[in-house]
Amino acid sequence: MTISKFLNPKNDIAFKHIFGSEKHKDILIHFINDIMQLHDDKQIVNVTFLSPIQDPEISSKKQSIVDVLCVDKNGVQIIVEMQVSPTKGFEKRAQYYAAKAYIRQLNKGKADNATYHNLKEIIFIAISDCIVFPDKSEYISHHVILDKLDHKQYLKDFSFSFIELPKFHISNIQNLNTIIEKWCYFFIHAASTTEDELQTIVGTDTVIAQAYAALNQFNWTEQELLLYEEEQKRVMDNKAADDYIKDIAQAQGEAIGLVKGEAIGIAKGEAELNKKLHAIATTLLTQGISIEIIMMSTGLSREAIEVINSNLFPP
Repeated sequence: MTISKFLNPKNDIAFKHIFGSEKHKDILIHFINDIMQLHDDKQIVNVTFLSPIQDPEISSKKQSIVDVLCVDKNGVQIIVEMQVSPTKGFEKRAQYYAAKAYIRQLNKGKADNATYHNLKEIIFIAISDCIVFPDKSEYISHHVILDKLDHKQYLKDFSFSFIELPKFHISNIQNLNTIIEKWCYFFIHAASTTEDELQTIVGTDTVIAQAYAALNQFNWTEQELLLYEEEQKRVMDNKAADDYIKDIAQAQGEAIGLVKGEAIGIAKGEAELNKKLHAIATTLLTQGISIEIIMMSTGLSREAIEVINSNLFPP
């Protein structure tokens, strides 16, 4: 079996190595243009990396950290986020990150008398290794703010693009026809791609070759590989802990279910027995047998037998 020399791009260290470094900035620019399908004069030609740490305005507010945050020559800010673990409300977190980046434009520009009309667009791109929108079948979706009546886009400062990798089902490299499909394949299968397969995958899209070259572990320093391995271990440890918690919860659920099932079974059995004893008491009463003898025969209380008797022979 051939072992791939390429690392896993979903690893946080590897992801930032490819998409968050000056060394590979061209890959990031190409990726943004490809996913957003930007052409001609709308294409992004250069970006400047900003701090991914979005500081809170005051100490009591929540700080947020994004994977990659950059700005183009027109002031448009782009957030690129890799989401590996399933997280409840990830789409809300995406909007929070975008809003923080939007607000920070004013905070940074106070000295320059920044005003609202100078606020620039925020583009949020998420690559998710889990399902974000269960009701959507498409593996890539783009979200903007539209008017409810005429469906025109008057509020243009926010756009969100989500790539949901579990919904991408092309595994045969011969069937990769578009650059977006190649990017999705890259995120899912890069770590298992062989050198022979790479030539077919790349085709005329040289940026894909650049992305694979950036993932080639033989191009990494010993320190970079150490950080990569530590991140791999952290993810595996977290997954093992999550799996353990789930196993415990499942075992507890099964135990509770078993106890409940036994309790229900006992209750049903007691009800059935009680029904039979009442039937016996009814028969004995109709034959004139005394209540004392029926009590000894069935174990029913005097009160229970007297109720049966009053129903049989109302005053």
